[in-house]
Amino acid sequence: MRRATALPKPPAGQPLQEIHVWQTVRTLFPYLWQYRFRVVAALFCLVAAKLANVGVPLVFKDMIDGMSGEVLALPVMLLALYGALRFSNSLFTELRELLFARVTQRAIRKVALEVFQHLHALSLRFHLERQTGGISRDLERGTRSISSLISYTLYSILPTLIEIGLVLIILYVQYDIGYVLITAASLIAYIVFTVKVSNWRIAIRRAVNESDSAANTKAVDSLLNYETVKYFNNEAWEAKRYDEQLVKLEDASTRSQSSLALLNLGQQAIIALGVTAMMWRAANGVVEGRMSIGDLVLVNAFLIQLYMPLNFLGIVYREIRQALTDIERMFGLLNEHREVADAADAHTLPADRQMQVDFDSVGFAYETSRRILHDVSFTIPPGQTYAVVGHSGAGKSTLSRLLYRFYDVSNGSIRINGHDLRSVTQHSLRSAIGIVPQDTVLFNDTILYNIRYGKPDADDDAVFAAARAASLHDFIDGLPDKYQTRVGERGLKLSGGEKQRVAIARALLKDPPILIFDEATSALDSATERAIQQQLEVAARGRTTLIIAHRLSTVMNADCILVMEEGRVVERGTHAALLAAAGKYADMWFLQQREIQEPGGEGVVA
Repeated sequence: MRRATALPKPPAGQPLQEIHVWQTVRTLFPYLWQYRFRVVAALFCLVAAKLANVGVPLVFKDMIDGMSGEVLALPVMLLALYGALRFSNSLFTELRELLFARVTQRAIRKVALEVFQHLHALSLRFHLERQTGGISRDLERGTRSISSLISYTLYSILPTLIEIGLVLIILYVQYDIGYVLITAASLIAYIVFTVKVSNWRIAIRRAVNESDSAANTKAVDSLLNYETVKYFNNEAWEAKRYDEQLVKLEDASTRSQSSLALLNLGQQAIIALGVTAMMWRAANGVVEGRMSIGDLVLVNAFLIQLYMPLNFLGIVYREIRQALTDIERMFGLLNEHREVADAADAHTLPADRQMQVDFDSVGFAYETSRRILHDVSFTIPPGQTYAVVGHSGAGKSTLSRLLYRFYDVSNGSIRINGHDLRSVTQHSLRSAIGIVPQDTVLFNDTILYNIRYGKPDADDDAVFAAARAASLHDFIDGLPDKYQTRVGERGLKLSGGEKQRVAIARALLKDPPILIFDEATSALDSATERAIQQQLEVAARGRTTLIIAHRLSTVMNADCILVMEEGRVVERGTHAALLAAAGKYADMWFLQQREIQEPGGEGVVA
């Protein structure tokens, strides 16, 4: 089975392919082009700012030449123009940022939301195999990198390229081709060196990212399983595992920093050679009388204006490539295959309080080498309660997952009121079903929020009624903060039974025509189970209900009981009929009764 990851990674040391870069840019571009007016206006401000910036040295040259004649005079107009150009550069730069701020933040918002929605749309298989810490870090870095990419591209690379073009034109027109050749050669050498070394460093940066994600995954996984760590006294073991990842992160980060120092040294050497050659040629021109002092100042000013941003070009290029890598990983989440998706012609499941569920020769396997269900067929008539019992691993919980369409059946079909689940929208299907799962996980919020999650628009009275139906209201009423009590991470502040009752109240609040109880009372003591069993039967009355259970005492009143073994239905009938048949159900029943009657055995689940 293919393991789901945030993004398929190339082998270690392999640089990021250019086609990936352009694919990432093409994917991101539509999010920005939605605001084309702002984009075009920002580009106009960018060009205007660079024209003003290039004009400053030209005016400064005229000022120097004007003041170096025999008669000294203060060039007032040139000074005013000099100040206006400097202010214009800042003005257009800030206007550019003001215009583009909304574009950047809106693009980040839309991309993050789209990835988040897609993650929720992926199959249960992906989420069972995912590494939550790594995915959350990919999403965080990806959204942050959108801002970095736009900032570096629009505010650093593009302005520098425009300025280089303008300066080369001025040098060619005003002086000779020699200055252009020296400048161009220096820039080409600098860019080629930067790109080559930076591409070599991508593998190192990728190793840093992978180590960072792995360390974060270990930390998140350990903290999520805080109680398990405490149960087995394994704090030192968890710290050791975490430190193993931190050691890898430390080594990768050290290599990254060392290679960065070598890159910076090479860049400075190229800049120093270029500046020396340009100043030597300009100084020689002044000595020979071909150039004025103002020309020397102009060439020097142009060099400073070019090499100052160029000084950071290496850093900017590396950050852009890293941003593209991070965005590519995030967009890779969007490319994750949706194993379960609505058909192109999927229709809404018609709303009806009376629903019939048909399992018709259903076969299913999580992995091709291990089949879970074999030719399972049964029908739950509208308003009736069917129970499925059997030993662990018999395939009982798989039935609820297939009914929810977390997976598609391998063969056969499941229908509701004659509609194949694959022909209806997932939203309408799941709107018709309520479930109390075996393992209840709650949001780190209030009890009120967690119950209301079954129907977010329900008023407080409806929430309170659902809590009473689940025998939970009196417990909540006795808490200091009552319904505003926070349940903690994954509901760990509540006992197993309390969490289960919150799940029951949540399902009752949803008020669906189909109910699934997947070990709904498994975490409850016998007294509490008896207290809410009648409420569950009342809640199931008039609804099509599927009960999945180990404890047979909870399904005695079901209209029909299915006994499963190794993915097959081996017996079916009422409680009395199955006991009379003296088959597997009868064996399970007498075994559980014997365990209950043994000293200290009450509540033991077979």
